[in-house]
Formats: sequence, C-alpha cells, structure tokens
Amino acid sequence: MAVQQRKVTRSRKNMRRSHHALDTPTLTSCSKCGHKIQSHRVCRNCGYYKGQKVIKTENV
Repeated sequence: MAVQQRKVTRSRKNMRRSHHALDTPTLTSCSKCGHKIQSHRVCRNCGYYKGQKVIKTENV
C-alpha cells in the first residue's frame, strides 16, 4: 500500500485542481424562434433541430 512521504500543501493541491472549474455553456439562438439554446440540442420552445420539426410542443 502506498504511503504518503510528505504533506501535500494547500497550494499544490489547489494547483492540481485548477482545471476542475466549470465553464458556462455557449448559447446560440434558435433559427426558427430565436430562443437561446445550447448547440446541438433541440429547441424546447419550438421543437426544431437543424430546420426540422423533431418534437411536438404546445408553445408554437
């Protein structure tokens, strides 16, 4: 079993975790209704994806 030889300092621990921060998702506007959506996702407002009706919605 591996045993730690020295204490890992707060600084070194935080530097190791520096890439764990979350990024905000990039939003684009729907080509049909203009609602803000994530890329490569069906618009929840109108139900269109790549110009085709994919799901039935009650909004439009």
